[in-house]
Amino acid sequence: MSKGTPAMWMRGGTSKGLYFLKSDIPADIDKRGAFLLSVFGSPDKLQINGVGGGNPLASKVAIVSKSKRPNIDVDYLFLQVAVDNYVVSSTQNCGNILAGIGPFALERGLIKPEKDKTNIRIFMENSEQVAISTVETPNRNLTYEGHTYIDGVTLPSAPISLEFLDIEGSLCGELLPSGSTKDEVDGYSLTMIDNGMPCVIIEADQLGLTGNETGDELEKNSVLRDKLESLRLKCGKIMNLGVVKEKTVPKMTIISKPLSKGMINTRTFIPHKCHQSIGVFGAISVATACLLEGTPANNLAVIPGGEKKICSIEHPSGQMQVSVELRNKKIKSTAILRTARKLFDGLVFPDQNSLKAS
Repeated sequence: MSKGTPAMWMRGGTSKGLYFLKSDIPADIDKRGAFLLSVFGSPDKLQINGVGGGNPLASKVAIVSKSKRPNIDVDYLFLQVAVDNYVVSSTQNCGNILAGIGPFALERGLIKPEKDKTNIRIFMENSEQVAISTVETPNRNLTYEGHTYIDGVTLPSAPISLEFLDIEGSLCGELLPSGSTKDEVDGYSLTMIDNGMPCVIIEADQLGLTGNETGDELEKNSVLRDKLESLRLKCGKIMNLGVVKEKTVPKMTIISKPLSKGMINTRTFIPHKCHQSIGVFGAISVATACLLEGTPANNLAVIPGGEKKICSIEHPSGQMQVSVELRNKKIKSTAILRTARKLFDGLVFPDQNSLKAS
């Protein structure tokens, strides 16, 4: 009888993924990659021989361990498993999968629940930065039931608050890696920014778009996809990311004026498929760009009042609200509200033939 590996399948925000304890999977990076590709059924656009859903949003992994770092509860490594090629990438964070880390840590007994709410300090290994997750634990019992809706998920769940500490320049080293709020690349005016997620932000009308196109319409536009990829490759070098052809960053976000009383409207390529909504860190980077004077996003955005600004980022599935506080043109804090849910807990079985071939 083949041996399975303990894993939990969870929805985190508007993504789904497998959550593992670090001790349960191979420590060697190559062996770990082969294991995960086999488990998800990659490379195959349908991932039919694995648990993947044929979509990057359902082909994600969280590796979690009890932390030995001072004032940190757990360490979290995010991995993106490519759908249709042999790539397992650790070059980026995922704020949606992050939403499930607190509940998973409680489920696995890595931390003890507190009364009413439990604060979990999470070290995000990808960017070497810290997030604080606040999880509902009434009477010291973890619950997924609640009344919080997020766009892109049909039913409500218990709220999970995520606060981020010092995520500027998470991968690029600087909030504005080019040193400017606006750059010209191949004749296009754009902003290169990294407040948790490296993003290239460009206005829809520069690309001959309205900004209201569906993801399917954008993906079928081969001229657009080729142009975005050309810009992405050039911007990647400027953003201190090196050669990004095989990387999942930077993301390419197309912006336009808000359509539904939000701050700004977006369509984001991640990097080659159009996101059905928008990633957590991507939304934070876009919101930050909107608040910086001199960016194309600032010219289009409807800026909310107050020092701590609640920014509604419109996307194909609705809106995502993020909180950004600026002080003296410096980011003081960022936060977001997400939900998560345990879908199943058990054993996952890699295809032994694919492991032997690797």
